[in-house]
Parts: sequence; C-alpha cells; structure tokens
Amino acid sequence: MTDAGRVLVVGPSWVGDMVMSQVLFIALQQARPGVQIDVLAPAWSEPLLQRMPQVQRAIELPAGHGELALGRRWRLGRQLRSQCYYQAIVLPNSLKSALVPLFAGIPRRTGWRGEMRYGLLNDLRILDQTALPLMVQRFAALGLDAHAALPHELPQPLLVVDAEAARECAARLGLHPDKPILALCPGAEFGSAKRWPVEYYADLARHYLARGWQVAIYGSANDRPVTAPIRRGSGADPHCRDLAGRTALAEVVDLLSLSAAVVSNDSGLMHIAAALRRPLLAIYGPTSPSFTPPLSAAAALLVSDIECAPCFARECPLGHHRCMRETPVELVVQRLDALLAERS
Repeated sequence: MTDAGRVLVVGPSWVGDMVMSQVLFIALQQARPGVQIDVLAPAWSEPLLQRMPQVQRAIELPAGHGELALGRRWRLGRQLRSQCYYQAIVLPNSLKSALVPLFAGIPRRTGWRGEMRYGLLNDLRILDQTALPLMVQRFAALGLDAHAALPHELPQPLLVVDAEAARECAARLGLHPDKPILALCPGAEFGSAKRWPVEYYADLARHYLARGWQVAIYGSANDRPVTAPIRRGSGADPHCRDLAGRTALAEVVDLLSLSAAVVSNDSGLMHIAAALRRPLLAIYGPTSPSFTPPLSAAAALLVSDIECAPCFARECPLGHHRCMRETPVELVVQRLDALLAERS
C-alpha cells in the first residue's frame, strides 16, 4: 500500500498503549511516504503525541474514559469532514471509538471486529491472536492491507526529547547533572498487584544512594501514598526526590531521558522509559510481557515464575502477593548492574 494523503488514527486511552501506537505511525510513514497522520485521543495524551514526529496533529477526544457522549462525538465528526481523510484506523476495540470516523464520513474505516462494529467499520478485520500475540503487532497490522504479512522486524517507539527543557526542569527539582540518576516508577494504574513492594523500592534507593547516585521517584498525584514512603524509607536523603504529582507528562518524558537507569513496574512509565532507550529493568508479577513488553533493546525483565502467575488480577486474589514479594532487592541490584555493564 503506497497511498499518501491524510489518515485519522483513533488512539488508545492508556499511556503505555499510546507509546506503543507510535510503531503504527512509523510503519505508516515507511509504507506510505508523504502520509499525514492525525491522532484522535484523550486530552492528556497531547504532550506525548507532540514527542512523536510522525504525528501532524493531536485532536482532543470530547469524551471521558468510558463515556458515550454521542452528541459531542457527532459534532466532532461533522467538523472533521472538511479534513478529507481517506482512512481512519481505530485502535481501541470499543463500539464508541468507531463513531467519530463514521460521523466524519471517512471512506475507509479500519479496525478489529471488537464490540460488534459491523457497519461502523467497513474494513473490518478478524483477529488471529495466535498469529499476532503482541499488542504492537495488532496495531501495526491495521496499517497494512488485510491479510498482508507484517515485516519480520517492527520499528520501535522513539520519543523526541527537549534537552534544554530537561536540564531546566532537573535544576528546578533539585536533580544534579554530576550524579547518575536512578529513576523509580513504583506506581501502576491497573492495581496494587502490579506493584513491587514499597519497602523493596526504599531498600533499592538506599543501595544506590550509598553508591553516590541520586534517586528520582516518578508518578502521578495518585501515586503519592506509594512514593512518599519510599522517600521516607530512603532515610529522607536529600539526593532522593519524590516527584509524584510535581511534573507534567512532557516534563516526565524529558526528565526520564536524563536517567542512568530506570526500575519500573509494568506501567505506562515503563513504556516511556523504553521509548527513550534508557537502561530499564521491568518487574513483572501478575502480568506478562508476552502481550505488552517494553519495546527496547536497552530493557531487561524480571518475570515471576510462581505457579499462580500471571493471574492478571488487579489485587492479589490469594492475599500473599508472592509474585512480587519473592523478587528480592538483591536480585534487582544484580540484574540492573549487569544491564548497566552490558550498556557501557
């Protein structure tokens, strides 16, 4: 397929999924030189999309997560008719996500069958989960003609960084350019089951602080009940900074680019760190990297192999949280040091 022109992509609603959608944008530009890509997505995602040079325009979705907002979707679709899109690619599987392209009169509307979207999508694909086990493969396949084979290797996400803004933000938040930064990402929107224990993160912070590093703890304001005890557990060292809720999404991207290493749960920040090509150690317990792994050669994984993992539950159904608690700090230090040695 070599068509140029304009494409509207209806983007996903989660940070990690949005990062992985960049693979589709890159693949579209490679397959269709000159294509212009607009992305319809929640307002929070605009700073992230601005770091993807393949995206010409981010369009705010006029509805909250899970909200139908039929009238607002119809009005936006009517407004978009003048943009002359020749194709819409709908990444979410919900019925409502296919409405704006229909209302916009986009002639080719592509997506997986999902929530009974017959009539809404006229390039309806039926997913073979065995052939496309990874989410990123499913995204990229929608940019190809039906039944076309994916390339042997897909591109990886790569976010653009504002280096000057990164330096200014780091200075404002008390991060020093002369000490390596260990970034900790202890939150997880999915639920507490995905979180490596707070006391383990605190022990890890103390270990690297004692080696002359500084530690930056990232998260949203909702993560403060998790991040604050980590800083306290570090001995409230002045070189340990709790940045949860203190940074906008664009600032997080820039600051993470300064990290010498990142340790993260399976989360959106994990995918951002991967797309910045930072040395990353991702800790998996109740979830699996077999569907949404960090897409980076600089990433290493620690995956629980206990009998009940992965359970994909938000909270540990057995109450013991062994999948995360049995991943000791010593093992994380060992794997992280080995990763850093490989990347040096």
